[in-house]
Amino acid sequence: MSTFSSRLIVLVAGLLGAAGVALAAAAAHRVNDPSLATASQFLVMHAAAALAVVALASRCTRPLAWSMAAVLMLAGAALFAGDIALRAFTGNRLFPMAAPTGGSTMIAAWLAVTVAALLELRDRAR
Repeated sequence: MSTFSSRLIVLVAGLLGAAGVALAAAAAHRVNDPSLATASQFLVMHAAAALAVVALASRCTRPLAWSMAAVLMLAGAALFAGDIALRAFTGNRLFPMAAPTGGSTMIAAWLAVTVAALLELRDRAR
């Protein structure tokens, strides 16, 4: 994994983490919609997880597998939270099934973490 790609992942994770905190503030003070708090939690949680995964990538034998998991986490969280936030603020959607697609992408990301860990274990056993 290149230094540029890991820095890009960190940059996006920082932006999504900040967006999650901003959504939490909006949910607490401006918009009475519990789904906004859920979107906020997912953004912050997956931004932090992506940072951890990209940190692992630099120390592992399969950095690309770890990085792909981090990218999936960020993409899924952004899609999921973006659709929910847009609905809460405007009543519109990004596109039909955007939030479930983002949720499925986050599930795939966690499965990708599992695959990366299994590949790492296999490589270390050799």
